[in-house]
Amino acid sequence: MRGKRTRLVTVLAASLALALTACGGGGGNQLGGGTNVTVDQNAQFEPGTKMADLKQAGTVRIGTKFDQPLFGLKGLDGKPQGFDVEIGKIIAGKLGIPADKIEWVEAPSKTREEVIEQGKVDMVVATYTINDARKQRISFAGPYYEAGQDIMVKSDNTQITGPESLRPTGAKVCSVIGSTPAEKIKQYVDESNLVLFDVYSKCADALRTGQVQAVTTDNVILLGLAEQSGGQFKLLEKPFTKEPYGIGIKKGDVKFCQFINQALTQANQDGSYAKAWQATAGKVATQTPALPQLDPCS
Repeated sequence: MRGKRTRLVTVLAASLALALTACGGGGGNQLGGGTNVTVDQNAQFEPGTKMADLKQAGTVRIGTKFDQPLFGLKGLDGKPQGFDVEIGKIIAGKLGIPADKIEWVEAPSKTREEVIEQGKVDMVVATYTINDARKQRISFAGPYYEAGQDIMVKSDNTQITGPESLRPTGAKVCSVIGSTPAEKIKQYVDESNLVLFDVYSKCADALRTGQVQAVTTDNVILLGLAEQSGGQFKLLEKPFTKEPYGIGIKKGDVKFCQFINQALTQANQDGSYAKAWQATAGKVATQTPALPQLDPCS
C-alpha cells in the first residue's frame, strides 16, 4: 500500500510541476479545474423568498476562500477555482443564474459569519465546518462534504507523528484565526506555541522558512498545500476529527436552506456533484466522496 501511495505522490508531483509551468506561461490553475454547470432558465420561486429575489436580480454573491488549493484558489484570471467554487456554481445554476453572473467575495475563516450577518454575501461556500457555536449566528445548509483535521510537516520531519507528539517535541503549530482546527489543536499544543494567521498560505510560508514545525487544518486543504510545495511538505495522513462542510446563509432562512439541500441532492443524483469533484480536488484525491446525509433545516 505504501509503495502504491509513493508512486501516486510521484505522479501527482509531476502533474503539479506541469501545472505550475502552465501557470508561469500565462495559463490557468490546472489543479483548480472547473465544469460547465447547467443553468435552469425556467426556475420559478415563491415571491418574497431569497430564491425569488436572487432570480429577479440575475446575480448572486458567494463568499469563498481565495487561498485554498483544490477548493477555492484565485487564478491568474482573477477568478476562484476549486470544489467549493463548483458547488457555488451548481446552486447558482439551480437559481437560474449563470456562472459569469456570480460575484465572488473573499471570505477567510475569521470573517465568514460577519459577511453573512452584514449582508455582504448571499451564501458562503468556504471549507466551512458546521458547528454549534456558528449556528448561534448563522444557519447552514448541507453538509456537502466531510473532511478531517490532519497535520502537515516538512517531508524530512520524523519527530512529529501525530497530534500527541506536538507538545512533547515543543513544536510550533500554525493554523488560521477563527477556524475550527485552531480551537481543536489547543488540546495537543501549548497556546504559546500556536501561531495564527488570517490565511493558510501564510502558514505554508512559515513552515517552509522554519518559523513553525507543523500546520494543521482539514486534510483536503493540507493536501492542496502539500501538492503545491513541490515535495517539501507531507501529510501525516492521520485525521483525528470529522469536519462536515456546510453552506452558510442568513440565520433562520429555512426555505433557502431547503432549496440548497434540494440542489445538492439533485446534483448528487444527476452526476454533477461527482463531476465537480473530479474536475477539482479529484485531480489529487482521486476517490470521489459520497454526498453526506443532509442536516434538517431549522
